[in-house]
Amino acid sequence: MAHPHSVPVPLEQTREHVVQQLCEHFAFDNLTTEALEERLDRAHRAATPDDLRALVSDLPVVHRDAAPAPGARTFVGPSTGAHVGERQIIIGIMGGAEKKGVWTPARQIYVVAMMGGAHLDFRQARFGPGVTEVIVFAVMGGAEIVVPPGVHVDLNGVALMGGFSHTGSVPLPTDPAAPVLRIGGFALMGGVEVSIRYPGERPRDARQREKLDRQERRRPSGG
Repeated sequence: MAHPHSVPVPLEQTREHVVQQLCEHFAFDNLTTEALEERLDRAHRAATPDDLRALVSDLPVVHRDAAPAPGARTFVGPSTGAHVGERQIIIGIMGGAEKKGVWTPARQIYVVAMMGGAHLDFRQARFGPGVTEVIVFAVMGGAEIVVPPGVHVDLNGVALMGGFSHTGSVPLPTDPAAPVLRIGGFALMGGVEVSIRYPGERPRDARQREKLDRQERRRPSGG
């Protein structure tokens, strides 16, 4: 219960905090996918801080530091080692959130784009071995995910008045030990777009490259 003389917290700040709490509860298996989708929708429509706080009032306390994250691993890059965390939450509410450059993705990444956008660029990411999972919840928002060649992409999401799309034309990875990026989630009046681009390649450059590739494939072989 709030103290009578406490400073009011802006509605959008409360909304973002509650959404982050909901994602944490989902990551710790306190909410099913369906329950998270339903509560995120209610968080989007909530008109008061009390409405928002009610969405987490019945959930248990998340003990983030109770024990080391299970399954955390170490990925050794070209010249340095980086600890791979178990969970990571990226939130864009009525604005944007971005991850790019050199970074180490967690084993599971939860992305919420609510009337906003999220941009994840994995081209310089230092992947851990095996599967990296990205779970996106887009409500009247969108997420753009850029993946470099050489990464297996498994895209499988549910969309209502929205969509999940995968664009880009590069040779499929042949290395069985290549990183796997598994992307899923839910989009309501929003979308998730996955594109494959080389490091430093702009969208326009990628489209030009793909056009030239198509022309080359149509060209008759032989002299």
